[in-house]
Amino acid sequence: MVVAMSLPAQVLSVVLCFLAVPVSAQELTDAQILQRFEAQRDMYRTTLSGQKTRGLDMIVVPPDPAAPAAAAEAETIRSEATLAGTTQDTGGTVVFAQFAPELQVNVAIRFAFDSASIAPDQRPALERMCSIMRQSDVGLFRIVGHTDAKGSDSYNENLSRLRAEEVRRWLIRDCGIAETRLQALGMGRRFLANPVDPAAAENRRVEFQALS
Repeated sequence: MVVAMSLPAQVLSVVLCFLAVPVSAQELTDAQILQRFEAQRDMYRTTLSGQKTRGLDMIVVPPDPAAPAAAAEAETIRSEATLAGTTQDTGGTVVFAQFAPELQVNVAIRFAFDSASIAPDQRPALERMCSIMRQSDVGLFRIVGHTDAKGSDSYNENLSRLRAEEVRRWLIRDCGIAETRLQALGMGRRFLANPVDPAAAENRRVEFQALS
């Protein structure tokens, strides 16, 4: 039996879908981003102590069985990126910290198609994050690459990882942040910012998380 939804209910559903999309860091002030980092760190610590925390889910992400094939497929991308300081084991299980949308720090950084190289016009966004991160006393930041739903899961996961690693490398080399404070991770299309529109631009993003 199909139950018809009233027009107000339909409108409410659409509104709620849009409200669930995380706000880009470009729309936040520096102080608001710092506040989110502090909240993330506190929640992460609380969760690790065994207590349940509203606004944070710890999700076990199993290894991708197609990872070897995807690695070969992404070889041309890999050659463009400097992979020193890689922090993700491409074949192991990862525990991902999924923060609530209102706590996330997502930065829209554009990369060329099939590329992990950061274009010069994208550096202002990274320079701003550099300044904010240097003001913070957070001990460990996780840089998470996300893609939209176009392409294969394995390819997207490798591409997102390479892009996260490139952002990490830039922060170490150009920003002067200690490499021990930065971890890179690629999640591909697993955690869409806008699941209503899997191909939406806001799904292609770099997320910054404060873990300690």
